Amino acid sequence: DFHHFDPATSIFVAPRKGVYSFSFHVVKVYNRQTIQVSLVLNGWPVISAFAGDQDVTREAATNAGLVIMERGDKAYLKLERGNLMGGWKYSTFSGFLVFPL
Repeated sequence: DFHHFDPATSIFVAPRKGVYSFSFHVVKVYNRQTIQVSLVLNGWPVISAFAGDQDVTREAATNAGLVIMERGDKAYLKLERGNLMGGWKYSTFSGFLVFPL
């Protein structure tokens, strides 16, 4: 049985060639530093988002985009800068096939 998203590694593997839509909302909690989060496709960052307000207890780094993927390509989120003191538990990452190529 082939699963396209592995919850243990948080990696999405494209089941077929096509245009995919991804969005993410990564929440930092009680953290006075800037975070940078990237959507990574096969090891290369394609879009990023930042959260750096020093005066709030919760803030989200949010972004979305369309990417062309080949079958077997891998997409995942990477924390490029800062740290998530609350972990990833308040964050979301979603994606879907818009249309096959």
